[in-house]
Amino acid sequence: MSDDIGTLERLLHRRHSCRAFLDKPVPDAVIDRIITAAGRAPSWCNAQPWQVIVTGGDETERFRAALIEAAKGPPAPDIDWPASYSGEYLARRREVGWQLYDAVGVAKGDRQGAARQSGENFRLFGAPYVAIIHSPRELGTYGLIDCGGFITAFTLAAEALGVASVPQAAVAGHAPALRSHFGIADDRLIACAISFGYRDEEHPANSFRTGRADLSEFLVRRL
Repeated sequence: MSDDIGTLERLLHRRHSCRAFLDKPVPDAVIDRIITAAGRAPSWCNAQPWQVIVTGGDETERFRAALIEAAKGPPAPDIDWPASYSGEYLARRREVGWQLYDAVGVAKGDRQGAARQSGENFRLFGAPYVAIIHSPRELGTYGLIDCGGFITAFTLAAEALGVASVPQAAVAGHAPALRSHFGIADDRLIACAISFGYRDEEHPANSFRTGRADLSEFLVRRL
């Protein structure tokens, strides 16, 4: 018998947000396979609202330069940031932040170091490829939920093919710059970016793994 659930569990455990990439090309056929697989994600009424722009090579470099410039100004996301993080959500956010800072040698109170590491978002963590995911504005929250399924499927398909990735809300935070750079129409909502490529195994930013909540923390049984 096949071990489909075992394969899925291994991919889920192995996948992580990669924050340092090799300057190594991913074959077009591999990229197409990742996106084709992600396109099998479920969607409300089978609307499949996601549209994807993928850059590589010089196109990624041009976008990287434009994004770094845009990041000098205030963010203007299509989707409002969370109003706040509290309780366990704040604790988890802080935990991953300190794990990253510890890995790359940013000490508590080192604001310059923290700002420098935060700026890596806009360098796309050095990734040679980026995918911009956007959805029809008219579908609102439901279209964005569907895009979340696509994003998850993208990252798992990439991991299955040996390609690392990191979904990035920070990039989508500069929606006007993305809209201008890529010619994305006003009737689309920019959901996020996914930077991807081959993982730099030696970089300290890739040396830690985040934890996950125990089942008892999020499951309520009514059986």
